[in-house]
Amino acid sequence: MLNHPAPDFTLPDLNGTPHRLSDYRGRIVVLNFWSAECPWSARGDETLRAYLDEWGAGVVLLPIASNANEPREMLSRVARERGLPLVLHDASRKVAEAYQAQTTPHLFVIDPQGILRYQGALNDITFRRKTPTRHYLKDAVNALLRGESPQPAETPPYGCTIVYYAQEN
Repeated sequence: MLNHPAPDFTLPDLNGTPHRLSDYRGRIVVLNFWSAECPWSARGDETLRAYLDEWGAGVVLLPIASNANEPREMLSRVARERGLPLVLHDASRKVAEAYQAQTTPHLFVIDPQGILRYQGALNDITFRRKTPTRHYLKDAVNALLRGESPQPAETPPYGCTIVYYAQEN
């Protein structure tokens, strides 16, 4: 998928308004497979908000909620609590499948021409390393803003596994 056109999709936000990826052509798009319950996702939200302030209007963040076990009401409440103005709802998990998203967060960076240029982790934090030494996503977006290719273009994502099937009670 890297260095090829990103799969286009249309998903509703939590108010039901549809958003199409191709509508954001001309800007750098960061897809963030997102969770209301995952602590790694919550931690990422804080970092991403700071990055967006730094990057300005040329970069758009599209959080995508794909977990089968997270109802829309929970998603709306947590998005408000975390100050996220937009979360897209992938209730069928078709977009997560198309991107082969594994975790929350799992990040994908799409250049202004619609080409997938980075996928993977936010940074190099691990269970043992609490402070990042590499800021993969920030470096990837900054490279694109300079007209360069991200290096590395792919890193292993980490976080909570995306829940594709909700358990019946």
